[in-house]
Amino acid sequence: MIKKLIRKLLRTGKDGAPESRTEPVVIQAVQHRIDPVRVSNNAKRVTQTLQDAGFKAFIVGGAVRDLLLGVTPKDFDVATNATPEQVRRLFKRAFLIGKRFQIVHVMFGQDVIEVTTFRGASNDNAKKDEHGRVLRDNTFGEQHEDAARRDFTVNAMYYDPATQTVLDYHGGMADLSKKVLRIIGVPEQRYREDPIRMLRVVRFAAKLGFSIDAACREPIPLMAPLIDNVPAARVFDEMLKLLLGGNAMDCLRQLRQEGLHHGLLPLLDVVLEQPLGEKFVSLALSATDERIQGGKPVSPGFLFAALLWHQVLEKWSEYRAGGEYPIPALHLAADDVLDTQTEKLALQRKITSDMREIWALQPRFERRSGRTPYKLIEHQRFRAGYDFLLLRCESGEIDADIGEWWTAFLQGDSAEREALLTKKNKPGVEGAAAAKKRPSRRGGRRHRKSDAEVSASSGDE
Repeated sequence: MIKKLIRKLLRTGKDGAPESRTEPVVIQAVQHRIDPVRVSNNAKRVTQTLQDAGFKAFIVGGAVRDLLLGVTPKDFDVATNATPEQVRRLFKRAFLIGKRFQIVHVMFGQDVIEVTTFRGASNDNAKKDEHGRVLRDNTFGEQHEDAARRDFTVNAMYYDPATQTVLDYHGGMADLSKKVLRIIGVPEQRYREDPIRMLRVVRFAAKLGFSIDAACREPIPLMAPLIDNVPAARVFDEMLKLLLGGNAMDCLRQLRQEGLHHGLLPLLDVVLEQPLGEKFVSLALSATDERIQGGKPVSPGFLFAALLWHQVLEKWSEYRAGGEYPIPALHLAADDVLDTQTEKLALQRKITSDMREIWALQPRFERRSGRTPYKLIEHQRFRAGYDFLLLRCESGEIDADIGEWWTAFLQGDSAEREALLTKKNKPGVEGAAAAKKRPSRRGGRRHRKSDAEVSASSGDE
């Protein structure tokens, strides 16, 4: 029975792509084996309410794809033939949003179910920019037209929780079994309509471990510049999804492979080709992926601070070489980097503020005497700055002893902290270096340095 289903789904057109249908292949529960327990109760409530009111309603998109892969989706979207106004009237907490495509957010506490009306066939009269990007198109239509408007075949399947059936219009089930991402329609046209699709195909390929269909991949290098015409806020939202999906390093490597990283994180390719830079970024992204996979929160400010740190280091060195004092030089370097990135990614003010504080804390970790460490651990961003410091130590950028000292100080009691401060200030290697910088007392007897002393001082300089 399974083989018969796959043969049915693999029917292709003249170009070898799955044949588009106005009638879907209906896949029963015994065939798709979706576990109903993985389906959000709130998503079920939305589809049931719409169906009880006489409308069609299905869970759609990535949620269906994940359910078919045996993964519990993080978000659930619903598609219906009810208009946005009709949807809004059926729920107490429902809000119309969006200009490009009007949708409804149905709220259940902190849970949001996004409800879209079936979109009609692409309208040539839809408002577009000079590059062909669709700016506004709220044309409603039939379910098969809505399926044709979706981006990839694996994201164009519909699941009805009431009947536990999956509707497949474009061979998505077959592509899912082959682990391939295939765009619906002509790739060049679909990328021109919405250039963000080029970022999405990379994100899905890295997230799912799927290959990208050759016809889908081929136009990307030539059409990548179209992303520059997309509003920065949309690019930033997609970058957040890409970096906070639990497989960020794979996504960045895929971006570089497809030639899509230019303009998103300038000089990232250079950073990843430098041993220290690559190790630092890899450690930061691995730590982020680990936290996400463990269900822990992640700060976008910390993540972007890590990604852009080596650009800040480069600018910082330039300003210091130009005669600026270290702290003002660091602030100027941060300004330069953030000015460039904000223009490209629309980094939110809260995120850039967090990034600045994390960077600004780094020189303060070098001061380990008197009351300075006590004041520093009270700083509201200390933990983020400290974690950032440990990344710098682990990557080999700075001496690991600094991170170890701060770890011991943070975890120690009062007596242990005082002992660390005393040890730090004892005339050892660092104490001797400090002593050599002290001016000799007036009238003191001058003496000739031994050969060993000359060698030691020359080595320090």
